[in-house]
Amino acid sequence: MRKRLLALLAAVLLLVVAQRLGVFARFSDVARMKETLLGLGGWGYFAFLLTYTLFQPFGLPGTVFVLVAPLIWPWPIAFALSMVGSCTASVAGFVFARFVAREWVAARIPAKFRAYDEALERRAFGTVVTLRFVFWMSPFLHAFFGVSRVSFSTHLWGSAVGYAVPLFLTSFFGQRVFDWLKALPPWGWALGFLGFLAMVWVTWKLRRRPAP
Repeated sequence: MRKRLLALLAAVLLLVVAQRLGVFARFSDVARMKETLLGLGGWGYFAFLLTYTLFQPFGLPGTVFVLVAPLIWPWPIAFALSMVGSCTASVAGFVFARFVAREWVAARIPAKFRAYDEALERRAFGTVVTLRFVFWMSPFLHAFFGVSRVSFSTHLWGSAVGYAVPLFLTSFFGQRVFDWLKALPPWGWALGFLGFLAMVWVTWKLRRRPAP
């Protein structure tokens, strides 16, 4: 119990220090994040992965990392960093929920994830892959897997498979989409906004679908 309490206090202290140093502000803005990582040279890879791993499970959006990666590095490097960072962040959230603050985390899992308890017990790997594909790097999903009965290896490899296609598409087309958007006329932005609304609606319907 004492070790769990110390680990929890260390995690809280890390978040407080990061906030005071402006880490969240810098890495929540794409332009500032790019400037920071390029300024670090080769150490930018390490900084990207470390920041992703330590802070994404506790609220820093993972989409910021995977969207900015192809704007900084060639897509194969961006894809590799996004995959590794997404998996290590997932593991960090999983381990925190399972071994450090299990009871506290379990009480805060959204009902939409609890609905998948039975499916996770019957088809653990497939359910992990499906949930990762739909919800990506949701910190609540890290926590849900951590307090569930799914094994560490099933969570890790299922998460990797679920991440692979979305992260590949984001990495491969990220720079191209960014360049295309810069040249897009106003009517194109309007159509894009309508498409975004449609995507939000479809995602909302998927999330409301009852567990199998």
